[in-house]
Amino acid sequence: MMILQHFQTMLKTKLNVLTLRKEPLPTVIFHEPEAIELCTTTPLMKTRTHTGCKVTYLGKVSTTGMQFLSGCTEKPVIELWKKHTLTREDVYPANALLEIRPFQVWLHHLDLKGEATVHMDTFQVARIAYCTADHNVSPNIFAWVYREINDDLSYQMDCHAVECESKLEAKKLAHAMMEAFKKTFHSMKSDGRIHRNSSSEEVSHEFESDDG
Repeated sequence: MMILQHFQTMLKTKLNVLTLRKEPLPTVIFHEPEAIELCTTTPLMKTRTHTGCKVTYLGKVSTTGMQFLSGCTEKPVIELWKKHTLTREDVYPANALLEIRPFQVWLHHLDLKGEATVHMDTFQVARIAYCTADHNVSPNIFAWVYREINDDLSYQMDCHAVECESKLEAKKLAHAMMEAFKKTFHSMKSDGRIHRNSSSEEVSHEFESDDG
């Protein structure tokens, strides 16, 4: 009997020791991952940033014709520029961020603080018929002609224009659009959506990227 009581006492003592040793472990195991989790997620709470060029979006205007040659955007750009200068202040901040990607062009609209909003216009590079940064009204303007598909499957050609901070920025956008067009063209050609005999040089002559 004495042996049994002694054994029970020893067992209780060992269990208490084990319990005391295990008690701090949940605290360490619980708080350590939580600290790591907070460290990794905190930077993600910052405002999402976008790469691109800050511009002032002048708007769009419908244009006619199917042949887009040098100077074809001059008239619609003048119309958009006149509307812009009538309403602009002495210092007109950028209201958009133009981001040219391989297959799409994103126009992020900015709020009064200059931060990107959820409102964004998307342009498919394959539907862009012409672009240029060469305009007499202002060397800082970059424009492109876009084929807009309506709900009834009809389409219209719209000329969009943005004012850049400098002539150099406008030229950079023209070059970026040219590269995006080439990548889109080669992708569509490899997929069989463009005739094999076509070349990017034959079609890309409509993309003006003059360095002058």
